[in-house]
Amino acid sequence: MLTPEDKKQIARKGITEAQVENQLQQLRDGFPFLRLRSAAAVGAGIVAPTEEQQQQLVDAWNAYKAQGHHITKFVPASGAASRMFKAMFEFRDGEADQPTTDFERTFFDRLHDFAFFPALDDACQVLYGSGADALVAEGRYKDVVSAMLDEEGLNYGQLPKGLLQFHSYPECVRTPLEEHLVEAALYATSDGRADVHFTVSTEHRELFQQLVDRVLPDYEKEFGISYNVSFSEQKPSTDTVAATPDGQPFRNDDGSLLFRPGGHGALIQNLGDLKSDIVFIKNIDNVVPDSLKPSTTLWKQVIAGKLVELQKETFAMLRQLEAGMPARADMDAMARFLRTELCCEVPGIQEMSDDELYQTLCRKLNRPMRVCGVVKNVGEPGGGPFLAFNPDGSVSPQILESSQIDKHNPAYMAMFTGGTHFNPVDLVCAIRDYKGNRFDLPAYVDPATGFISEKSKNGRELKALELPGLWNGAMSDWNTIFVEVPLDTFNPVKTVNDLLRPQHQ
Repeated sequence: MLTPEDKKQIARKGITEAQVENQLQQLRDGFPFLRLRSAAAVGAGIVAPTEEQQQQLVDAWNAYKAQGHHITKFVPASGAASRMFKAMFEFRDGEADQPTTDFERTFFDRLHDFAFFPALDDACQVLYGSGADALVAEGRYKDVVSAMLDEEGLNYGQLPKGLLQFHSYPECVRTPLEEHLVEAALYATSDGRADVHFTVSTEHRELFQQLVDRVLPDYEKEFGISYNVSFSEQKPSTDTVAATPDGQPFRNDDGSLLFRPGGHGALIQNLGDLKSDIVFIKNIDNVVPDSLKPSTTLWKQVIAGKLVELQKETFAMLRQLEAGMPARADMDAMARFLRTELCCEVPGIQEMSDDELYQTLCRKLNRPMRVCGVVKNVGEPGGGPFLAFNPDGSVSPQILESSQIDKHNPAYMAMFTGGTHFNPVDLVCAIRDYKGNRFDLPAYVDPATGFISEKSKNGRELKALELPGLWNGAMSDWNTIFVEVPLDTFNPVKTVNDLLRPQHQ
């Protein structure tokens, strides 16, 4: 099936032939649905700290920071903003010359409320000799949209979200990248330094670097800290081969294999490359102006405090296990901690022999750990927190997407549609073991949790393979804790008009 030229192409990407053959087999066979115990809820997999507990966790986090640990804020930022402007592309390319939908009318009625309006007005002046208001008055709506989207104007149709102007302040306008820098100063500093890592696309890396070089001195002066800002890209070795609808390798017009980016699950390798002790993960578009940052800052400290407290207890148990097999009563206490604090249920654990229990505790406790903030479900698309069965028969907290759930199983669909909470990608991760060594994060990925989507290229249908998602199957074998956080900490910008919500004004 693979030609000599195919094998050379595969080798150049740093992928093995066996990986490609396995990916093609997955594209033919599909992925199994996950077995669910239940949707997670407060008291059943989700922790809801009281005000007193919140303060204790904040104190725990501040004490941890004071010890000089290496903390990093990790922000996936490679996605282009084109989907954010989908409705405006459709208006510009459609037949109607004036706004006809509520979305379009809202966009033009509140044009001045966008943080990028002054830049857009300047672009209109340069391109058309008139400002945005004058063009709208003349009915030249499409020219205004073109000035926003096209390369000759702001180029917002092609730039990544991280570089767009999101929020207005009296003295400046900030991009999401800058808001993440500010957030890092508020809750992720150690020894007077904030370490922020962005994953970016190759074509936009230089633009990100230019923005950082321009703004960093001002933020360092404002917060009295130093920043270490770094970038990485998805590795070519994480690309996946595409297939035809009947499962054969999809070939480009020149006969070469078509490889596609493996999705955000590929970033597990970027995450694993960090030399950090604790890593905050948050999407690039989930940012708010300074007026709403106190809640975000509080709850980031709460979930980080929960993480370091549980890590401290887990490390103490692992050191006890390393010293030799503890008394049965001590191991039973560890098993209760595994069940009650880490929400990991192992069938038959109480009936295990001492040696079986010892081996199980060593395996289940010595894993990467994450605390995930979850918000009450308000109908946003995306994954939710569940208690799911693992290949070894145990049950643990998992973040699942709808595509991982068997829609022909009424009980599972009732769990999914009736779930009380939603995953806003608000994670704090511990990626070192109790000896201080970095975990080999790819070893904790469940390869059976990938995704297959239907795509096309040049009018030809294809099957695309996405790796297990970063906060889904890529962290399947981690110890996971869900903590309920307020809805006001979740303010994503999925469409341009989301910037008109009160939270972004």
